[in-house]
Amino acid sequence: MDFTAVGKKIKELRKNSGLSQEELAMGVCTQAQISKIEKGDVFPYASTLYQISQKLGVDVNYFFNIGTTPRLDYVQEVFQQLQILRRSVRYEEMMDIVRAELNNPLFIQNNKNLQLLLWHKGIYLYEVNKELTKSIQTLHEAINLTHYKGKIMLEREIEILLTIGAIYFKEDLNKALEVFEEIKEHLQLLPHLNDYTIKTRLYYNLARVLTRMNRIQDSNKYCEDAIKWCLHKDSLYLLGELHYHTGYNLELLNKPHMAKSYMEKAVIVFELQQDDKYIQFIKNRINELNALT
Repeated sequence: MDFTAVGKKIKELRKNSGLSQEELAMGVCTQAQISKIEKGDVFPYASTLYQISQKLGVDVNYFFNIGTTPRLDYVQEVFQQLQILRRSVRYEEMMDIVRAELNNPLFIQNNKNLQLLLWHKGIYLYEVNKELTKSIQTLHEAINLTHYKGKIMLEREIEILLTIGAIYFKEDLNKALEVFEEIKEHLQLLPHLNDYTIKTRLYYNLARVLTRMNRIQDSNKYCEDAIKWCLHKDSLYLLGELHYHTGYNLELLNKPHMAKSYMEKAVIVFELQQDDKYIQFIKNRINELNALT
């Protein structure tokens, strides 16, 4: 997209509307951010651009037409922003985008796009408001926007089910297992999986639930299958976590030497990913296991 052209048009419309940068920024972002946008130095979040368009009295797609980017890119940009914020646990910022887009015809008039907003609203309701029932209801509502009984579940619908399972993991292990087993059945019906990490996430979550239920051997079987899947796909995604969880299971089975071996592999993976969150913790666990072998 041509950031400069969009910035110039925002500046032109702002001046024609008799607004200062500070007035345009009010309730949207900072005056400094508006200045950078108008200069073409940065491009705003999709939700910010939508709010700017509302203040300037134009359709948001007007800016995308100027920048020669189709409407689909706007929705994709919103999805990417929500995904980043969700994965980095920045739930308040995530919900700000959801609130802004709930007034956008691109979302409220398209079930697939509206589903995206309800999915993240459901996450917010649980993670921030601690409203389990409303969260689950909202997530099921999101699924039902596109899913029809008797039809194969789409990947995003399965991802929303994964979210429901992850919530139940913190509340009710039996319900979590029920949801994850259901997802496994849906995956078996899919002729092709575009996002192969869905299977990795499912197996990892099944392993975690089964460990909590003291079904250690079953848990390790899912870890083993998930590790094979990662290697088959040349993917490091969750590979470190899977090796650590296998090691943890083996520790519970009183097999410290084997546990240490898997934890050492986990450290190697996390170091390759330059992910420092778990490295020192796992190294400490390895030292404790050394004392037992």
